Amino acid sequence: MIYSENKCPEYNNRMKTISTLVNRVKSEAAIGTIKKRNLVWLETNGCSGNIISLLDGADPDFQFLITQMTYFIYNNSLSTAQGNQAIKQLFSVLGQDYILAVEGAISTKDNGAYNIIGRLNGKLITGLDAVKTLGEGAAYVIAVGACASHGGVSAARPNPTECVSVESVLNRKVINLPGCPCHPDWFTGTLAHILLYGEPPLDSRNRPLMFYNITIHDRCERRSYFDQGIFAEKLGDKTCMFKIGCRGPITRIDCPVRQWNERVSWPVENDSPCIGCAQFGFPDAMEPFISYGIT
Repeated sequence: MIYSENKCPEYNNRMKTISTLVNRVKSEAAIGTIKKRNLVWLETNGCSGNIISLLDGADPDFQFLITQMTYFIYNNSLSTAQGNQAIKQLFSVLGQDYILAVEGAISTKDNGAYNIIGRLNGKLITGLDAVKTLGEGAAYVIAVGACASHGGVSAARPNPTECVSVESVLNRKVINLPGCPCHPDWFTGTLAHILLYGEPPLDSRNRPLMFYNITIHDRCERRSYFDQGIFAEKLGDKTCMFKIGCRGPITRIDCPVRQWNERVSWPVENDSPCIGCAQFGFPDAMEPFISYGIT
């Protein structure tokens, strides 16, 4: 079974969820019934993969997000300001209404000394300092990607800088968007819901149900092979990859219907088993990513 726009009703429904939210944001912003909100995107201990993923977004694209949906205040990688000026810009939202998005885990060893993001008036500012300061005053906090949501790769064994999730250092609710990286739609759709209605419905791990409610396995294009007991023996085989390590049965996310790179494809379609990057515990709990000889 191939999921396509014409053949799978769920594909249409999933795509309509985001397009409906975004289109309503567009129309209501045009007539002034909703207002843009300040957005701070803070990179802490990670690879910057989530902001790169967001830049690759489409429908809406990144330009729409920062011009029509938000006042994009700060991002470590994209800011034109430098040094003291950049950090002042980061903290300029304090006392105002703003949404804080954080990507990367929070390094806690030696009071966060292993993740210095800048200097303000001569004082070194750590990622831990920034998340604690900005997190407590934000209207919403969104942990973007695996590292921010639960530690991810940054907290993988042996975790020398004692990295933890964003919610571990804050005394408040954090909306988690696990994934390595986070799909642009997962963030933009969550943001659109916040602008229109407030907090989206969440599961027990504070993940938006509109993205994380059903496993990859339940919607996989190769599910029929699993049901018939026809399993791949090596990479490149076109049957179910469960026995060579696919983590689709335990990973709750909508990759099979949403796909990646402007909805061109996704790992299983390209003969790679799901490695569970959107599941809590990645990567340690998902290893080994490829397993041969499982019976």
